[in-house]
Amino acid sequence: MPFSRYVALGDSTTEGLDDPAPDGAGHVGFADRLAVRLARENPELLYANLAIRGRKMGQIRDEQLEPALALQPDLATVVGGLNDILRPRVDLDQVCADFDGIVCALRAQGATVVGVTFPDPAKIMPTARFVRGRVHAYNEVLRSIASRRGMVLVDLGERGVVDPRLWSVDRLHANGEGHQRITDAIAEALGLQPDGDPWAPLPPGVRVPRHVAVAREAAWVGRHMTPWVMRRVRGRSSGDGVVAKRPALTRVTEPPLS
Repeated sequence: MPFSRYVALGDSTTEGLDDPAPDGAGHVGFADRLAVRLARENPELLYANLAIRGRKMGQIRDEQLEPALALQPDLATVVGGLNDILRPRVDLDQVCADFDGIVCALRAQGATVVGVTFPDPAKIMPTARFVRGRVHAYNEVLRSIASRRGMVLVDLGERGVVDPRLWSVDRLHANGEGHQRITDAIAEALGLQPDGDPWAPLPPGVRVPRHVAVAREAAWVGRHMTPWVMRRVRGRSSGDGVVAKRPALTRVTEPPLS
């Protein structure tokens, strides 16, 4: 049966960074793309996106769960946790408990809930090697939650969307093609025909000379890593002052949806 109410919860990935809208105003992202795909099955589909960039899992539970339940979705996506994992210190048990609490509440209300595991971040961002153990442990808990709670799990961590060409220059967010692959993987997991093969390998890339790679790495640290670290030091978030881009259920139109 086609879904009629889709609500997306999460952080910057669900908000749609870095998948710019065609008109340059705002972002699209996998959730907007998925809503358009779902609307082909049910043109009366209503869609809300409660995600806000920078949110940790506890904030997603505290700020987004109650509004999501009030919208009475029959489908919800919940994607988050990396903002916790990437910090120097993290209570992973609490992160997992918050995720589990969100899933339980949505499932108790009758919603189909979709989650995703995460690929090895070191394959995209070498400086993230120190958190790969956390990501692995988190993915294992997500698999357990899916088994126990009946959550639909898209195992990006197992099959991998790790080609750097599917990620934006900041290495933290998927680009437009990456978001489309996430959309296609979720559609496939929901039993829908995806618009493309989410697991198809990209053609061989051009090898970058070492000196060019080193220069790019230095530029990336200055442009992306340093500002991220400074926000952590100052206790700030990229989501400060940002509100949910689609807080109410509305009819879906073709992109741009932002």
